[in-house]
Amino acid sequence: MQDILLIIPSYNEEKNIEKVVGELEEHFPQLDYIVVNDGSTDRTAQICRERGYRLLSLPVNLGLAGCFQAGMKYAYEKGYRYAIQFDGDGQHRPEYVEAIRRKMDEGYDIVIGSRFVNQAKDMSPRMLGSRLISGAIRLTTGVKIADPTSGMRMFNREMIKEFALKLNYGPEPDTISFLLKQGARIAEVPVTISERLAGESYLKPMVALTYMVRMLISILLIQNFRKRN
Repeated sequence: MQDILLIIPSYNEEKNIEKVVGELEEHFPQLDYIVVNDGSTDRTAQICRERGYRLLSLPVNLGLAGCFQAGMKYAYEKGYRYAIQFDGDGQHRPEYVEAIRRKMDEGYDIVIGSRFVNQAKDMSPRMLGSRLISGAIRLTTGVKIADPTSGMRMFNREMIKEFALKLNYGPEPDTISFLLKQGARIAEVPVTISERLAGESYLKPMVALTYMVRMLISILLIQNFRKRN
């Protein structure tokens, strides 16, 4: 599977990055990866250099969109057929990459590793937020995406080019909505997402609520005025 690149955006993941990349190198050596250090202020970059990990280190913090775009530029320039976002906190599990890739080979532009595609409905905050965003996407595109907030997404060569060379793409649900409107074919594969290995997620309750509201406004309103350059 050396035509796939795992892009690992990492900001202050010194407690996790060694375990995440170590598992890849020990148990999944067939998978190529690049750690994109997003201007971390801790020892993330230092650990990667000491361990000899494949590293792209940004001099300043660009946030997830800029960090992921840097990884997509790398994937584009190196000629990878597929690229997949793979979190540096240990939540994404490499054993699902092959199943996602098999789905991509059916001709899809994006395949999402979905936590909810085969899951019974519940009212947990995470599930509720995802269902609201999923409903907004279905309302505006006619397509049902069970887990639009999943960060484990694989992109084909055309999508790599879009993210690498254009400035108006971020790896967020509103971009998924926009690309659906542009004719992108998107599928989902069921996966299990682990808890963070260590540290705290930046998506605390108020941050998560703000994020959900921002995504809903973007999907329902702003995406109507967005253009594909």
